[in-house]
Amino acid sequence: MDAKKALEESGDDVEKAREILRKKGAAIASKKSTREAREGTIVSYIHANGKIGVLLKLYCETDFVARTKEFQELASNLALHIAAMDPQYVSPGDIPADIIETEKRIYSEQFADSGKPADVLEDIIKGKIDKFASEVSLLGQPFVKDQDKSIKEVIEEHVAKFGENIQIGDFTRYEL
Repeated sequence: MDAKKALEESGDDVEKAREILRKKGAAIASKKSTREAREGTIVSYIHANGKIGVLLKLYCETDFVARTKEFQELASNLALHIAAMDPQYVSPGDIPADIIETEKRIYSEQFADSGKPADVLEDIIKGKIDKFASEVSLLGQPFVKDQDKSIKEVIEEHVAKFGENIQIGDFTRYEL
């Protein structure tokens, strides 16, 4: 029904309908993000060469959803992504302030001799910090199986699909 309504709203333009559905999914995910997620699964992934392994805790609200094939598949895909992309933190907000300050200092030194005005330099450094944060945090990274979506967007799509909150609890990546 949502797809039909989105097509009607977009005047039968499939691309606009997809955009409407993605926005709706993000809105649903935002509403559900305050709900507590205590159920879920722990999933492991061992890369084919046997030298990279991941343990991931993925939470949802009910045991019913945690046992579904789609939820287990999401957890497996996220673990595979972690093995491939090596994120250091779950979200940009988890990055310690001292690491952000170190990155700012490095970028400031890199552009110190550029001759650009201070406000332009601030914008450049802010953009570099935002890019750094998205590269080292799981939620900001582009999904390895679909580079057009971030991990956050993939999770939001599943929140809309399942109708309940999904949260990444913790992960550990091992590498020989």
